[in-house]
Amino acid sequence: MSPLTLFGVVAVTLMMIFYALEARSLWWTLAFSVSCLGTSIYGFLAGTWPFGVVEFVWCLLALRKWYLLYAPKT
Repeated sequence: MSPLTLFGVVAVTLMMIFYALEARSLWWTLAFSVSCLGTSIYGFLAGTWPFGVVEFVWCLLALRKWYLLYAPKT
């Protein structure tokens, strides 16, 4: 298994785990966002740029969700 494939497997596995745990804490949402960034990087490095773009959008959406949960309410 190549290092790139291993990176992809780890990134996608972590993304799935963090997605499943998201409802438990806002910090899992942040971890999900970071793991989406990892899968996006994998997508671009693997040459599958559409996958990289979609995962980057998921990263931004999850980061926004985390921010809205974390930001102080006024």
